[in-house]
Amino acid sequence: MTAVLLTVGTRKGLFIGRRRGGAWEFDGPHFPAQAVYSVAIDRRRKVPRLLVGGDSAHWGPSVFHSDDLGATWVEPARPAVAFPKDTGASLERVWQLHPASAADPDVVYAGTEPAALFRSCDGGESFDFVRPLWEHPTRSRWEPGGGGEAVHTVVTDRRDPSAVTVAVSTAGVFRSQDGGESWAPSNDGVSAVFLPDPHPEFGQCVHKIAQDAGNLDRLYLQNHWGVYRSDDAGAHWTDIGAGLPSDFGFAVAAHPHRPDTAYVFPITADSDRVPAGRRCRVFRTEDAGASWEGLSHGLPQGDHFGTVLRDALRTDDADPAGVYFGNRNGEVYASADDGDSWRLIASHLPDVLCVRAAVVA
Repeated sequence: MTAVLLTVGTRKGLFIGRRRGGAWEFDGPHFPAQAVYSVAIDRRRKVPRLLVGGDSAHWGPSVFHSDDLGATWVEPARPAVAFPKDTGASLERVWQLHPASAADPDVVYAGTEPAALFRSCDGGESFDFVRPLWEHPTRSRWEPGGGGEAVHTVVTDRRDPSAVTVAVSTAGVFRSQDGGESWAPSNDGVSAVFLPDPHPEFGQCVHKIAQDAGNLDRLYLQNHWGVYRSDDAGAHWTDIGAGLPSDFGFAVAAHPHRPDTAYVFPITADSDRVPAGRRCRVFRTEDAGASWEGLSHGLPQGDHFGTVLRDALRTDDADPAGVYFGNRNGEVYASADDGDSWRLIASHLPDVLCVRAAVVA
């Protein structure tokens, strides 16, 4: 029987759902009253490790881990993520926790606000500052987006542990080919419609990036206006937004097994952040963005206003794949058949900030 673990980070704690067969059970909140912007389910070790970036209004941000699927949690005695004193910066929140490939079983990356990257070599218990990104020559001209200035996406390449791609709001995509020792902007083809020059070297407002299951050089990007695909690991980007009701949105996810298959949740506009057409629909491409299909079977059919944020649309690694999204209405929807049909599995939660799912023993 397939057992799926679903973690739902909200503005007021973490909820953990477990599916055995067709039934879902949730517990929580863990970390009550803390905003949980980032969660990782690290299955590279014998016992999966959960990593959570919590943000307490009283105690500040921290990274917690659990080696018993959330039954107990450990917080390091010293802050796991901390800026060096010479930067003059302090951690506001951890936006992303990303386990690297199986070739680096203890490496975890953390993307933060202020926009910086940290690297752990002990499974996420402590992190080192990746200084070259912080000291990139363009940094003084980075501007915060509506959600702040943050490294919110990290993509690694299981073929080459030294290849790392990050997305920065609102500086755009940056790539390293040498394990973080140097970085280069990688935004060719991505438009910044809100700038006087719509095609700058950097300054794009990237909302999320996902990596294709079959072609690891193929990336999908949801921008602040624009959906794009790269076939060369981010060196160049092509607009694939035709056929969507809106190319504005926050989230993008790739199918875990099927090449050329990805999902987005279109939003009406940056000035009207509700589902496109006020309809709750996930859109799927099965041909790398050449065409899109709206998926709504089992979703609300009337006017709907639940916005899906950048990390709140994800897949598990089952076959067929589970697809999940949460919204700012506090609803969580799940599909167990690649997105063909959906059902509501949780409601009346706080704002959903992120979801992660995986098959676990």
